[in-house]
Amino acid sequence: MHCMTYGTRHVRTISREPPVDPPNMLARTFARTSARFGTRTLATRMPIVGGNWKCNPKTPEEVPALIDNINACDTSGCEVYVCPSPLHVGLVQGKLTSGAVVAPQNCNFTGCGAYTGEMAVDQMAAMGITWVLIGHSERRGEFGLPTPKESNELLATKLKYILDKGLNCVFAIGEPLPIREKGLDAVLAECVEQLKDVKDLLDPARVVIAYEPVWAIGTGVTASPEQAQETHAAIRAWIAKEVSPAVAEGIRIQYGGSANAKNAPDLSAMPDIDGFLVGGASLKPEFADIVAAIAKAKA
Repeated sequence: MHCMTYGTRHVRTISREPPVDPPNMLARTFARTSARFGTRTLATRMPIVGGNWKCNPKTPEEVPALIDNINACDTSGCEVYVCPSPLHVGLVQGKLTSGAVVAPQNCNFTGCGAYTGEMAVDQMAAMGITWVLIGHSERRGEFGLPTPKESNELLATKLKYILDKGLNCVFAIGEPLPIREKGLDAVLAECVEQLKDVKDLLDPARVVIAYEPVWAIGTGVTASPEQAQETHAAIRAWIAKEVSPAVAEGIRIQYGGSANAKNAPDLSAMPDIDGFLVGGASLKPEFADIVAAIAKAKA
């Protein structure tokens, strides 16, 4: 198994563009500062694409076809992981032949024991699983149901436990539409709020940040390449200031939110977009085209 190592045209956008105004100056300053990090180290950050199947498919008989989509990916120029539903993790682990790996969609932070409904990192490690996804907006309170919201403090606790146990992590962040409509400064402030408790854990060799604007998840609407780039650049510059330039240069930031084969080439051309966390399109053969697009752009 190849483990992960450190390494559109016709794009639809949200109907109301955030205003370009002086309050965005701070974030734009971050973005300008970050530009050199993305362009100078582009060749040293191996692109990475993940497929989040969420609570799909309905039947186990459908899983082999989805595995085939992952196995069709060329991972020579891009690392690939897949996030099956908890019930299907065991059906996928050990079946990937392309060099892709399994990353469960959630985990606990206490290990095995009397924790009904939980998945322990210890169990994952024993299965040979090396990556896990946490922090998805649907776990952060955007589930559309009165389920408990996973707090920033809880996710920081989970991330530390994951790293302590020897696994690697995809850490998802993002903002809802009302924040996006306030402009880039508000978006950056929301992302910083979700990152500040984990900033000392951002090891580029073991942590990938997945930026997913909530308003673009499953809607068919995506951020324009320029919107996504300025947000990624601002996040990277904040990391350079608050953690270190080396961490900012090395850490990979994925874009998520209705990424597909059509918009992947244009998004991939942006210097601070290092990959994608793909939702609906990861259930289709076009997932391999998304992987190919960013591998080509970053080659």
